Amino acid sequence: MNLRRVVVTGLGALTPIGKTVPEFWEGLSAGVSGAAPITRFDASLFKTQFACEIKDFNVEQYLDRKEARKIDPYAQYAMIAVEEAMKDSGIDLEKIDLVRAGVIWGSGIGGLRTFQDEVTAFATGDGTPRFNPYFIPKMIADIAAGFISIKYGFQGPNFATVSACASATNALIDAFNYIRLGKANLFITGGSEAAVSEAGVGGFNALKALSQRNDSPETASRPFDKDRDGFVLGEGAGALILEEYEHAKARGAKIYAELVGGGMTGDAYHMTAPHPEGRGAANVMRFALEDAEMNPEDIDYINVHGTSTPLGDYSEIQAIQKVFGSHAYNMNISSTKSMTGHLLGAAGAVEAIACILAMNNSLVPPTINHFTDDEELDNSLNLTFNKAQKKEINVALSNTFGFGGHNCSIIFKKLNG
Repeated sequence: MNLRRVVVTGLGALTPIGKTVPEFWEGLSAGVSGAAPITRFDASLFKTQFACEIKDFNVEQYLDRKEARKIDPYAQYAMIAVEEAMKDSGIDLEKIDLVRAGVIWGSGIGGLRTFQDEVTAFATGDGTPRFNPYFIPKMIADIAAGFISIKYGFQGPNFATVSACASATNALIDAFNYIRLGKANLFITGGSEAAVSEAGVGGFNALKALSQRNDSPETASRPFDKDRDGFVLGEGAGALILEEYEHAKARGAKIYAELVGGGMTGDAYHMTAPHPEGRGAANVMRFALEDAEMNPEDIDYINVHGTSTPLGDYSEIQAIQKVFGSHAYNMNISSTKSMTGHLLGAAGAVEAIACILAMNNSLVPPTINHFTDDEELDNSLNLTFNKAQKKEINVALSNTFGFGGHNCSIIFKKLNG
């Protein structure tokens, strides 16, 4: 079958280290940490008292107050990032076929803050069931995709992907497949998450998943460091416009990169822990390479899942070494979660944008907060510790893995012809 080519023509980012794509890249290239004490609620009694929040965020700078009240923060973040991506793409809504334009949006949890607030209000009340009429539509994980399609009039495929921390990459792969199979011309895709709340922090604390380095939040996310003690919770959104190549070329679109392959696997191992030898992670990278019709030697940079958990970082390195062999020592590898924290269902979109910006700027963003080598890891690998490195990047791979054993990998390359 003759598959169509798929390119990226618009980017939008709302992150803890930058509220626009240029700000995000500035933070990445400078090695800025987005971690700080939590301001969203009083976290003084929690085991973890810090997170990577979006700084100085006022939703009324972006959305009408009345409309914003009807939308959970996770969907607010989605709308904001998408608006930047759409403006960046230069798409004229009057000149495209809206029936062949779709929305696929990922979120691992959806409207967690709305759920928490509504249930808390009921539990602390007099027992009378007084619920906000927007409770259910604000909470459900597909509503961001619905809001986006309504705003822009996109009438093509419209749904949400939910695969924990792999959700946004899952959305990108689905959109990629619809376009290359000829079922749509373009998609708004990506992911968003807003889990910095009492329920979010408390829940991940109960799992012993979060760092508890309260005395030094900015150094808490330290992937591949010997003293890593868990991930740092983040929030935000990443949006990409994926478009069929000929469609983009016909309208004179700016093209950032070509999306050439994607893989999806399951660990089939454990509810929250990765396979210790990286079985699913290795398989998903192999499948992505096969899908892109590439060899391991073609990859210049991997943006790893790299959450800063003892088990996760170890298993991902094992998987990379299995798949790439000796070439693993020729690539740059980095975890941008060391700066942004873990954006959960939004991570894959934000990290895809990081890969694209790295290619376009010939600069590998660093893995910050490395202090002590972990003797259980191969420290001969170039994990891009502490400072960005200049490098010509023609092909980049991004990994995202989620609770439940969900694994996704995608591959971008510079456009040729």
